[in-house]
Amino acid sequence: MKIILLCFAGFIAAFVDSIAGGGGLISVPAYYMAGLPSHMVLGTNKFSATCASLTSSIKYLKSGLGSKNLLKYAIPFTLVGACIGVTAALNIDEKILSSVILIMVLIIGVYSLFSKSLGIKENLKKVTRMRIFLLIVLALILGFYDGFFGPGTGSFLMFGLISLFGFEFTKAAANARVMNFFSNITSLFLFALNMKINFYYGIPVAICSIIGAKLGTAFALKKGAKLIKPIFVTMSLILSLKLLIVDVLHLL
Repeated sequence: MKIILLCFAGFIAAFVDSIAGGGGLISVPAYYMAGLPSHMVLGTNKFSATCASLTSSIKYLKSGLGSKNLLKYAIPFTLVGACIGVTAALNIDEKILSSVILIMVLIIGVYSLFSKSLGIKENLKKVTRMRIFLLIVLALILGFYDGFFGPGTGSFLMFGLISLFGFEFTKAAANARVMNFFSNITSLFLFALNMKINFYYGIPVAICSIIGAKLGTAFALKKGAKLIKPIFVTMSLILSLKLLIVDVLHLL
């Protein structure tokens, strides 16, 4: 019964994540409910998430939406950030980042909700050295966050890419998924080295996640930015609400 529920959660998580990020909000709690310890949850979730992000990355790249000139700068620093993040996750308490993440994701969700034009139409900005530098910083920080904890990484990446380069949501989703894949595969390798993956749960969930990612990516490519934005805003606000509840429970 646990495996069936986990597979369903993995499918939904991958479907949503391939469209707007935030799939970890569904899959991480599901693994906790299955009774796995924290580090095993993070490692096993990273296994299924990597399979899903690979699937959607390939589909997005085939669509021609990937910006290879930008990704060549972002990917190496995404890898470095993920390595540092996993090392931190295996050694310190994940609660440390929760308040900062709560504030950031709440701002993103509210701003996206009230900004009617954000990500709906492409408004490409000139690729300057400063924007490349900020992209590198974004890749490093979110690579770290993805390795350290994970849920919401795709949403942060999308918002960052839209803000920096004026992408519309579909193009932002495509590039965010590719960056997310590289932080996922790096984190997965390190979790595997530390034997923090439960393959009994991970393999069937990964199969369902691949199916969810395929369908979600196809849906996003067909419907475009007008579909992605409301899902993006919803997932951002749900993530901020979840983190707020966690913070309140810690104070009680």
